[in-house]
Amino acid sequence: MRTRYLALLGAAVLASAGVALAPHARAAAGLPYQDPNLPVATRVTDLLGRMSLDEKLGQMTQAERPNASNADVTTYRLGSVFSGGGAAPSPNTATGWADMYDAYQRAAQATPLQIPIIYGADAVHGHNNVVGATIFPHNIGLGASRDPALVQRIGRATAEEVSGTGVDWTFSPCLCVARNDRWGRTYESFGEKPELPTAMATIIDGLQGSSLNGPASVLATAKHYVADGGTTGGRDQGDAQITEAELRSIHLPPFQEAVRRNVGSVMISFSSWNGQKLHGSSYLINTVLKGELGFTGFVVTDYNGIDQLDGQPGFTGAEVRQAINAGIDMVMVSSAWKSFIDTLRAEVQAGRITQARIDDANRRILTKKFELGLFEKPLTDRSYTGTVGSAAHREIAREAVRKSQVLLKNANRVLPLARDNNKIFVAGKSADNIGYQSGGWTVTWQGGSGAITPGTTILQGIRAGAGANTTVTYSQNGSGIDSSYKVAVAVVGETPYAEGQGDRTGSMSLDATDLNTLNTLRASGVPVVVVLVSGRPMDIADQVGNWAGLLASWLPGTEGAGVADVLYGAYKPTGKLPVTWMQSASQQPINDGDGKASLFPFGFGLTYDDSTTPPTTPPTTTPPTTPPTTTPPTTTPPTTTPPTTRPPTTPPTTTPPTTPPTTGACQVTYAVNDWGSGFTASVTIKNTGTAAVNGWTLKFTFPGNQRVTQGWSATWSQSGADVTATDLSWNGTLAPGASTDIGFNGSYSGGNPRPTSFSLNGRACTAG
Repeated sequence: MRTRYLALLGAAVLASAGVALAPHARAAAGLPYQDPNLPVATRVTDLLGRMSLDEKLGQMTQAERPNASNADVTTYRLGSVFSGGGAAPSPNTATGWADMYDAYQRAAQATPLQIPIIYGADAVHGHNNVVGATIFPHNIGLGASRDPALVQRIGRATAEEVSGTGVDWTFSPCLCVARNDRWGRTYESFGEKPELPTAMATIIDGLQGSSLNGPASVLATAKHYVADGGTTGGRDQGDAQITEAELRSIHLPPFQEAVRRNVGSVMISFSSWNGQKLHGSSYLINTVLKGELGFTGFVVTDYNGIDQLDGQPGFTGAEVRQAINAGIDMVMVSSAWKSFIDTLRAEVQAGRITQARIDDANRRILTKKFELGLFEKPLTDRSYTGTVGSAAHREIAREAVRKSQVLLKNANRVLPLARDNNKIFVAGKSADNIGYQSGGWTVTWQGGSGAITPGTTILQGIRAGAGANTTVTYSQNGSGIDSSYKVAVAVVGETPYAEGQGDRTGSMSLDATDLNTLNTLRASGVPVVVVLVSGRPMDIADQVGNWAGLLASWLPGTEGAGVADVLYGAYKPTGKLPVTWMQSASQQPINDGDGKASLFPFGFGLTYDDSTTPPTTPPTTTPPTTPPTTTPPTTTPPTTTPPTTRPPTTPPTTTPPTTPPTTGACQVTYAVNDWGSGFTASVTIKNTGTAAVNGWTLKFTFPGNQRVTQGWSATWSQSGADVTATDLSWNGTLAPGASTDIGFNGSYSGGNPRPTSFSLNGRACTAG
């Protein structure tokens, strides 16, 4: 046995040098866990029975690429390797990544049991660590699109690019609910209300595919569990000082939806809940996530997360014991992973962590590896390598940019810009800067400036979209403008940041560079249209009265031509604010329904008047075959003065039919998790008829003393015991066989019996 082990170790050394393993270096085939025809559970049980304690501890350890060699994977039986932000191979190309990944997998194949690694990366808006990849808008822009189907397609495109580099696990999506825009991760949130990240959890389906072992399927991660967007002061890694009812009503629903969509992993937040670090919370991980929600995947820490439990650097037995016993299955460690393994081993040998807990963690991890098909296909599927940055994926990204633009002001119909016979002046530090328009988590952790990756800047898009006899002049600081120009477009906003480096505890205003540029443009007397490139609302109330137009572009990524598409009117703006726009930074936190007067409310967004003359030159790309999912609002565009009263906070939704449909039927499934003095209800509405349902209202009656306290994915109301839920704009249409999931938190006294009858648009439904 020792001779065979040394031979395998020697094979690992060859593997680390990129040398393919000869057939005799592989373990004997034919063991039950190696049989793909057996059920996954059977294979996992067989493999667990063959593993030593050290092999099990290795599976629970995830080391960072710069600090773990190929030989380390073999020697320490590491279960996972990851690339943090910017931890890329050299050369940083799709092929370079695939070569690196395959070398690690060959090292794993040199171990006696040949357990493959699972490789993780932060592909959070495309495969953003890879130069040349398609960079999609950050989540806040996707939330503005209100288009879950588009988000699912983005997940699929991302999965193809990730698969083409070998990586099989992405730390995405972030399902946080950003409640304070000072938070440096606000742009990673789809919005401030739980229904937005809940709806956009469709990205999980795109990433994971119809089955994990299908082509170009990668494991998704719901993060950061839970309430990282609710910390006091919007402080990253801070303390969410909120009640359990608020945690459950605001921050938990998106994770509940992720579990329903069979998300493969959940990442724990660095933050705390009422003083307790989430990495050590058995109640929230074991009881709520794995128990109430029924999560069957594996739980992973954030970067060195458990090392924060005692507030001191260095792993301790107490920290490791608390975290593993709290339900964490895999531990992400940058460099001190050997120390972690030693500490974990000591805790198990001392009986402070049971063998059963170790086996449970391994069972969860190995199950996903088997489901991904890694045992049968451990190496990169290079048929997808060519999809990285492909034209097809960039067109999806351009569509996403168009749909994410939110028009906030359009005085005297300064927009859309005439494509022909026009004279346009473009200025601003973000106009011709791929790095700025992509934001953080792009090539490097904090992002960068300039041409950091291939793409189209907003300026390039404006120039390419200009028609006959149109002049486009650019000066970054605005110098050279004169009254001969018909319009000035100022592309200004934030420079890149990520995580805590983006926390803004003081001013949230435009910087001096931007203000000077804007002053130069205004002094010319030319109408100024501001294109705001930012990861959150900015404090602009003092300036917006001087602007003719304002377009919130968020962080659009590499396809800046999508911004130009909207500026020229090739596509009307359809985006709606996913967050409430403050009148001043002193209002933070400000959220829909809190009674604070906003500059622009949640859900606000203008469009171009239908009578606007269409562009004289056809657009350069084919319009999408599916019309926008949101209905343009009827709100009157603001004048040069920002609105002093709040526009309607709820855009019009489809009116439910006044009479029941003549055809069709429905089925309603009602499931409840009771907790303390309250409960969470998950309701699935399915159209089992033969005709589409266009606009719906669900009604039922509580049989006990129950109250709806907060709902999501529908407009909820209650009169006495009668409850009504009405569709939102994005889920109002149900094709035959389609379903939608809605839910609410409630309170009760004297028992919580379930309602037994439901009606949809006046017709009785079958209770599922």
